[in-house]
Amino acid sequence: MAKTETRRSRNRPAKHRLTGDIGRAVKAALDKKASDVIVLDLRHTPAFTDFFLICSGQNTRQVQAIADAVEEALRAAKVRPSHVEGYDRAEWILMDFFTFIVHVFTPQTRAFYSLERLWGDAERIPISDDAAAGDAAG
Repeated sequence: MAKTETRRSRNRPAKHRLTGDIGRAVKAALDKKASDVIVLDLRHTPAFTDFFLICSGQNTRQVQAIADAVEEALRAAKVRPSHVEGYDRAEWILMDFFTFIVHVFTPQTRAFYSLERLWGDAERIPISDDAAAGDAAG
């Protein structure tokens, strides 16, 4: 029974705020109308990074626009990705910022790879437009 309670508590919306670079990335994605935005907190898993920011754009042009906005917002904070993959095809753009990774998908590619299911033990932090609006300030 304790296992079930733990699993349920991981899927509840988090009450903490996203600040700093991850908050800036979330805000930039939302500013470009990214959909189904979620942050996975991987700090208590055997992952190679602290967070995944996962979001979708409705087509490849929007996916690229979201990735461009995230990169521009973080460049203003003097943060650059160490690695970017998939920009040309724009079905799935991965941007590695060391402590977090941004994944921008088309809806079909996101459903196929299902990162949320793959990292099912991570705490899910769902994001809404109003909830994240002030969160990038920190």
